[in-house]
Amino acid sequence: MPWSGCCEVCARWGPQRLCAECSARFAEPRPRCSRCAAALPTALPACADCLRLPPPFELCVCVADYAFPWDRLVARFKYAATPELAALLASALAAAAERTNTPLPQAFVALPLSAQRAAERGYDQAFELARRLGRLAKRPAHARALWRRFDATPQAGLSRAQRLRNLQGAFVVPARAQAAIRGRHLGLVDDVMTTGATAGEAARALLAAGAARVDLWVVARTATPADLP
Repeated sequence: MPWSGCCEVCARWGPQRLCAECSARFAEPRPRCSRCAAALPTALPACADCLRLPPPFELCVCVADYAFPWDRLVARFKYAATPELAALLASALAAAAERTNTPLPQAFVALPLSAQRAAERGYDQAFELARRLGRLAKRPAHARALWRRFDATPQAGLSRAQRLRNLQGAFVVPARAQAAIRGRHLGLVDDVMTTGATAGEAARALLAAGAARVDLWVVARTATPADLP
């Protein structure tokens, strides 16, 4: 296999953007809630929060916690004009799904940016991930199956209940996209999950428009909702 450059984490030259050693070290599987991917101290089917109030998505696939090196890779991917990192991140996410025997969806749907943020950034990072996952899984990927009606006020510092109210009605499925998602098992794709409020609102919109099932696919998972202010 020809060398493609250096590892994005350790800078060692080799055939992959994330070398085997760094992948084994930083993407090592750990016990997680099957519904929201929160890290757990031991193997359990779901965390207490999801048992008490299950999210609208059936399961969540993620590579690792939002910590080194994934926090830096995601930040570069989103804010440093490096959409090419989507290939590395999508490959890591596909590998995580394979390790956990996650059923493949019939199609991937990007959790969209607002038009203003997409214009500022120059690309929608969630669709960059979704289309590469679609290519790996041989499934369609939809950039416009969801429309973000408005940008919610900043979520930082809000409680979970406040975040949910802040996002209510933020997403809708356009009429032209309904045939593509009706009756389908969908993989909703984003880069990072914090409380799941945004993904939950997007999943509700897809289910309300007729999707049969929605799973969440994210690169990294931050602290659990109980750890947030």
